[in-house]
Amino acid sequence: MGKVTGFLEVDRKDRSYEKPEERLKHWHEFVKPFKPAETSTQASRCMDCGIPFCHNGCPVNNLIPDWNNLVYHDDWRNALTVLHSTNNFPEFTGRVCPAPCEAACTLNIQDTPVTIKTIECETVERGWEEGWIVPVVPVEKTGKRVAVVGSGPAGLAAAQQLARAGHAVTVFEKNDRIGGLLRYGIPDFKLGKQRIDRRLKQMQAEGVEFRTNVEVGITLPVSALLENFHAVVMAGGAEAPRDLPIEGRELAGVHFAMEFLMQQNKRNAGDDESRAAPQGTIGAKGKHVIVIGGGDTGSDCVGTSNRQGAASVTQIEILPQPPVKENKGTTWPDWPIKLRVSSSQEEGCTTEWASMARRLVGENGKVKGIECVRVEWQTDGQGRRSPKTVPGSEFTLPADLVLLAMGFTGPRQAGMLEQAGVELDARGNVKATEKDYKTSLPRIFACGDMRRGQSLVVWAIREGRQAARAVDEFLMGSSTLPR
Repeated sequence: MGKVTGFLEVDRKDRSYEKPEERLKHWHEFVKPFKPAETSTQASRCMDCGIPFCHNGCPVNNLIPDWNNLVYHDDWRNALTVLHSTNNFPEFTGRVCPAPCEAACTLNIQDTPVTIKTIECETVERGWEEGWIVPVVPVEKTGKRVAVVGSGPAGLAAAQQLARAGHAVTVFEKNDRIGGLLRYGIPDFKLGKQRIDRRLKQMQAEGVEFRTNVEVGITLPVSALLENFHAVVMAGGAEAPRDLPIEGRELAGVHFAMEFLMQQNKRNAGDDESRAAPQGTIGAKGKHVIVIGGGDTGSDCVGTSNRQGAASVTQIEILPQPPVKENKGTTWPDWPIKLRVSSSQEEGCTTEWASMARRLVGENGKVKGIECVRVEWQTDGQGRRSPKTVPGSEFTLPADLVLLAMGFTGPRQAGMLEQAGVELDARGNVKATEKDYKTSLPRIFACGDMRRGQSLVVWAIREGRQAARAVDEFLMGSSTLPR
């Protein structure tokens, strides 16, 4: 805990943003960091609440009261050690995590939770500035070789843990740069890619080998991995996007969200247009943009479209608008369903709630409009909810660019999964338990979104860490890695 009476004496204060009119001019992070004294003051608000519900709210079970207390007492280096004991990459979660820990904070009962996410981010950044974050090189090598397929947060977490256990780890990535979703899915204004690059340097110094432009199951057979490695970790993510099978889907100007976001991240990385957009540029400048889907990916499309100079941006969300404030008595300490306005939406966006696209209208083969209808959600006798169209509620919106951001159905089946022949679960994910992360085939493990389905970066880190321990136990008979 922090100061005994801190929560009574100190008001909640969080980091601020650049004004929208300023941050729309660039692609850099726009969150204004705290000064160390401000962070320590906010850490003092952590209560002696008896049961730290924030532990369960956090997927990696961060020891939040412990490092809050250390930050309050200006012991930043030990705070960083405690933070890293459960999370390999707190600079990622400190930027892109929705902070379920804060929803579970006891002070959230009165809507003033401790600014956990900010304290986490400021602690790890202090560690980088002070030079406290250095390679953790194992004293002994085990002689075991492990292949990790996929370099997103799950793959990177698994690779780093396994390397620190003394195994020789090689990470295979189908794209031209390491990072997976972190690199090419999350916009630079939310996560600057220099944050990834410095971690990769640390991991290389720890012995991790990275191989890019290698797609397992396509350019490299799965059999080659099994021949050359003692274990294989599948961490390829859930990359199969949910499509929208409606009239007009074939029109030019209709794209999956990740195609759009990836192009812009490549441009920001310095790629020329032929490399950033080999199949043609997807641009929002001067266009009426429709984003179908109201989640994080949809929000990223909104922020990217506005920075490209869109004439207008509209999000279509099939769910009804949630309440502005949740009922604490029925939701806390669980994650509440309530109205949240993202920083991208603040920059300029109209949301059509409880609406569904019915038809895309084209002109000369290009999308020009979208016909929608309002829906009402009804519950059947078994408690299942489904949308029903409202008669006479049809409306049409201008649309020059339509971005499909309705989530992902699971991992891509073609390539690695088909070639490996691993068993899948009912949802199409790789079947493996959270206990040992073993697939149906010997020596092959699975973790992250490829195993659990579309989820958060913080869940991917947890899965990668736990899978690493399972692999270490499999190879060595026991493991000292934390779970």
